[in-house]
Amino acid sequence: MQAQPKFVIFAHHATYDTLHQVATLGLTAAAMGKDVMVILLFWTIKKLAEGKIDQVDFPPEYAASADEVTRLLKEKKVPKISEMFQDAKQVGKFRLIACSAGLEYMGVDSADVAKNVDEVMGLPAIISLTAGAETTLFI
Repeated sequence: MQAQPKFVIFAHHATYDTLHQVATLGLTAAAMGKDVMVILLFWTIKKLAEGKIDQVDFPPEYAASADEVTRLLKEKKVPKISEMFQDAKQVGKFRLIACSAGLEYMGVDSADVAKNVDEVMGLPAIISLTAGAETTLFI
C-alpha cells in the first residue's frame, strides 16, 4: 500500500487570517487524501492554550478593515478554526502537533495544550516525522 503524500504546515503566526489559511489549507489537503500535519509553534501554541483559537483578530495594519471583514465572516457563516480542524479529522488524516520547546518558550502548561492536540513533540521528532513531505508551508 502506497503511503499518503505528506502535507506539512508549520503554524507560527496566530492572528485569525493566518489561522484561517492554516485551517482551510489543512482541511482541503486532508479531503484530497494527503497526510496532513499542522505543527503549532510559538503564538499558535499560546492562543490554543488560552482557549482563543477561534478569536477573530487581525494584524494592526488591517485594523481599518477588521470590522467589515468580521461582519462578512459572520454573514457568510464561515466556520470557526476549531470546527475546520475537527472537520479535517473527519474527512481524512489530519494531526495537530505542538512543539514542546514552544510550550516552554511561551510559558504554557502542557496540560492546557495536550488536550487540544494529537501530540506534543520535540523538534528532532518533528523534523524526522515531516521529512520527505510533498508540501511544506510556514505560515
